[in-house]
Amino acid sequence: MTTENVYRQTTVTDTGSITVVEMDAKRRTDVLFRVRHDEGHEVSAWWMIGAFVVFSGAVVALLSWVPGGA
Repeated sequence: MTTENVYRQTTVTDTGSITVVEMDAKRRTDVLFRVRHDEGHEVSAWWMIGAFVVFSGAVVALLSWVPGGA
């Protein structure tokens, strides 16, 4: 493991002792949906375009239920 990829988590117990746990930064427990990809992997732009279209469609559909529209 290289130095920049090390994540240090410190925990203080009830007795006052300090525990330092070193782990790989890619395996951090505080990140919920972390997905490990190959080095240099990039998300296709079409996923972002599709997400924008779906989200915009959902907003328009929900706003059509609001009374008093034109």
